[in-house]
Amino acid sequence: MTAEAELLQFRKEFPILDRTTYLISNSLGAMPRGVYDTTKEYCDTWASRGVRAWEEQWWMLAREVGDEIGLLMNAAPGTISCHQNVTQCQAIIASCLDFSGKRNKVVYSDMNFPSVMYFWEGQRAYGARVNMVKTDDGITVPLDRMLDAIDEETLIVPMSHVVFRSSYIQDAKAIIDKAHKVGAMVLLDTFQSLGTMPIDVQALNVDFVTGGVLKWLCGGPGTAYLYVRPDLGTKLQPKFTGWTAHENPFAFKIGAIDYCEAPYRFMNGTPNIPALYIARPGLKIIREAGAERIRAKSQRQTAALIRLADEKGWKVNTPRDPAVRGGTVSIEMPNSKEVCAELLKRDVVVDYRPKAGVRMSPHFYTRDEELNTAIDTVEEILSEMKVGPTSWA
Repeated sequence: MTAEAELLQFRKEFPILDRTTYLISNSLGAMPRGVYDTTKEYCDTWASRGVRAWEEQWWMLAREVGDEIGLLMNAAPGTISCHQNVTQCQAIIASCLDFSGKRNKVVYSDMNFPSVMYFWEGQRAYGARVNMVKTDDGITVPLDRMLDAIDEETLIVPMSHVVFRSSYIQDAKAIIDKAHKVGAMVLLDTFQSLGTMPIDVQALNVDFVTGGVLKWLCGGPGTAYLYVRPDLGTKLQPKFTGWTAHENPFAFKIGAIDYCEAPYRFMNGTPNIPALYIARPGLKIIREAGAERIRAKSQRQTAALIRLADEKGWKVNTPRDPAVRGGTVSIEMPNSKEVCAELLKRDVVVDYRPKAGVRMSPHFYTRDEELNTAIDTVEEILSEMKVGPTSWA
């Protein structure tokens, strides 16, 4: 059996694949069948053990799930904490920083996910100087411009590993190396990369990594992850903190916090226990599928989607070079927004984003014929709209 045939064996674990053409794992991964079991496990534990569940299982769960995520990025055990969303993770790191000195510059691209932009723009009120690096083509982030913007006054570079609009892969290693050369840090957002390509945080020597499990990791909403490099994890002191980060939380001491060790050091309030339960089946399947095999299939299927779009004369807002292309192909056909809405009605599950078009994201469980189904359905919809072929400049 070939590697790709082995990957398709996982299809039976995802109920929605039986009744839809599911090409939206860049937004919400298909739910594994095992989530039914882990949800029941959570309910049974709460029902039978009550408050005792905290000391028997729940208190350790955020660390355990963090370590499971860490296996996918070669992170050392105890370096990943779990939170509700990426914005919260960004806030935890920002709360460790001091913007009052000369080194108070934040460098990021205008291709970042907006939630990240909104958060760092908000840090201007605390003294941050924000430098936004502009794209020229709406697809790529100019590497030279990014590197030039990172200087001796830069404090942190919050960057997307893979751009959500275009699926462009930034050169994280080059940006991290430049940042470290001038004494800055990098916060790498792997929301659109982890689960669809190999990542090694130790080889990158990255300072921080954040992302979530609801997309390519098929883990559902409510669980985000924050990796902190071990040497930083022993000395940073988050001001966005809470009792979970205390070295003796159940002593309920009055006054300032005494920090515990990582990863709890970077946690704060009560963790989202149900979300941690439902995250585990998807993480297990991704580990079994393997990042290398997933990446190889992704590169082939995204290339096929680009070829099919080219044949129809539609604009592709995604890199053509597979080395810098993530798992999504953004296709701009006539009436893209309306086409997307009609595709959803016909159980071809995709999404639309401004300046991107219709985003199609095959994953390890996608059959080749489903790519043709999606493109043929678009053509059918355009025919019904009486929209002819369009050539894009």
